[in-house]
Amino acid sequence: MTTPTLYYAPGACSLASHIALEEAGHPFETERLNLQAGDQRSARYLAVNERGRVPALVTGDWVLTENTAILRHVARLHPALWPADPREQAVADEWLAWLSTNHHTTYAHIRRPERYTADEAAFPGIQAKALDAFGDLCTMTEVRLSNGGWAVGGHFSVVDPYLLLFWTWGRGPACRFDMAERFPAWTAHARAMAERPAVQAVFAREGLDLPR
Repeated sequence: MTTPTLYYAPGACSLASHIALEEAGHPFETERLNLQAGDQRSARYLAVNERGRVPALVTGDWVLTENTAILRHVARLHPALWPADPREQAVADEWLAWLSTNHHTTYAHIRRPERYTADEAAFPGIQAKALDAFGDLCTMTEVRLSNGGWAVGGHFSVVDPYLLLFWTWGRGPACRFDMAERFPAWTAHARAMAERPAVQAVFAREGLDLPR
């Protein structure tokens, strides 16, 4: 079979798909993009993904984009990364929808206010409001994780790398949350993720600091 290639950028949302592929344990290749340098807008990458965003998973002449789609695709190929119980499967889908439609969209208002208004004077207000909203969303996720363990049914799944992604964004320079203080259950989850060899390998490859 053709070895898939993941196009990613260090610390970007592609981190979740990167970890899931590493967890699957099958060979894959990576292509690193520098978003600050505009690699995502290059003709070469737009020929791969006309949307100009990461991640993109290329297998032969087939291209799959969007984290939630890639995560579910990896889980279908590697069922150990997805719950077996139908209700737990529904909860996993719920998690993926919650994170992608709420956390990701709100965070984009912090990092990319120019997508939502042409008025540069409005940027600070959009960012401040989005930061408050992102904090509220993180609190809701904290509550859902307060029982400890993995996100769904006490077993690791592709939901967990997606959760780790947004934890890293919360601690990052756009938000600067004290994650351990504000979100101790989520931080415990992040620290458990940091003990997994696949997570360690991906963080080393992307040049990121593991959760502490």
